[in-house]
Amino acid sequence: MTYPETLTWLYSQLPMYQRVGKAAYKADLSNTWKLAEYLKNPERELKCIHVAGTNGKGSTSHMVASVLQSAGYKTGLYTSPHLKDFRERIKINGEMIPKRSVSFFVSKHKPFFEEHQLSFFEMTVGMAFDYFRKEEVDIAVIEVGLGGRLDSTNVVTPEVSVITNIGMDHTQFLGNTLPKIAGEKAGIIKNGVPVVIGEIHGETRPVFEEVAKAVHAPIYFAEEENLMPFPCDLKGAYQLKNQKTAVSVVGKLWDKGWKISSEDIGEGLLNVVNNTGLLGRWQVLQEHPKVICDTAHNKEGLSLTMDQLKKESYGSLHIVLGVVSDKDLNTLLPLFPKSAEYYFCQPEIGRAMDVTILHEAALKYGLHGKAYASVKEAFGKAKKQANKEDVIYVGGSTFVVAEVL
Repeated sequence: MTYPETLTWLYSQLPMYQRVGKAAYKADLSNTWKLAEYLKNPERELKCIHVAGTNGKGSTSHMVASVLQSAGYKTGLYTSPHLKDFRERIKINGEMIPKRSVSFFVSKHKPFFEEHQLSFFEMTVGMAFDYFRKEEVDIAVIEVGLGGRLDSTNVVTPEVSVITNIGMDHTQFLGNTLPKIAGEKAGIIKNGVPVVIGEIHGETRPVFEEVAKAVHAPIYFAEEENLMPFPCDLKGAYQLKNQKTAVSVVGKLWDKGWKISSEDIGEGLLNVVNNTGLLGRWQVLQEHPKVICDTAHNKEGLSLTMDQLKKESYGSLHIVLGVVSDKDLNTLLPLFPKSAEYYFCQPEIGRAMDVTILHEAALKYGLHGKAYASVKEAFGKAKKQANKEDVIYVGGSTFVVAEVL
């Protein structure tokens, strides 16, 4: 298959959470284990860091990968979802997997995929592990897709496990309380493997401590550690917790014999975007007017980005906003400022919330603006109406951000 044909098959043949939502979620690892065995268990040959969490896991994964690259290690990075290019999900030292490698892997193993009806995510995880093994990476940073315990990435035994934080997201799969969600995320804690918890919460701490104790895993809370602060190129005050988590993780690797100096940490954190190609985290697309995009899409993440937005200086604020259909608007909309001009839209995916529903709900919370048929139209109108001293914020969904990058 050609590369475009391969992507069409990957996206359309089988369910994919990014595209269709709940129908794609499999609460079972049996297919992943079958695939791992079929591929001759590449996950067993990987040294890795396994990163879960409601928010910050993508940024933390990229920070850790950047530090490891700066220390001279050939570093794999598996993340999801992608913003512009499927190959963003699988990188080595910031370079995306080649198109030919994607096509070859799918073409070679397509009969097995079809026979076992593997999901998009299962196939992509298998592709990543297989590619990292073939390229003989020194270490790979593996980001959990959804949850932890039943996520397809959870067949690895890492050097360090990481749980950035817990928030009320994907409650239809993970549970509707913080302890229940923490229990799912804690499923990545492995026997004897140190685990770093990024954010302390009274309701979730006992869950993590109990699971860690049961499997004899040393547990560390990054907030309680006396860690040296480092400057970072990822802007936004909300990244400070992620930086601390990343530094804590690197410390655990150092304890295990990995050669990483404080200079490597400093260089890695200052060059996250250059080293890894991370997109969409408080990313400034232009000045005059200043355009900021951020992929935050749940209560915890949006609370932080809205706080950050308040610190900006501007004449007027313009917000291009779209969300997916499973979001609780009564939780999210009160977080947004009433003083902004809104450009409501819906991204081009099946899971997008109808812009009319979003617009009508927003009016009830005093958020005024117009509805547009597409992200492109909404963003174009915002840029047309904004003066040079204004700020335009684009967000509400990863998929809205993807369409403006």
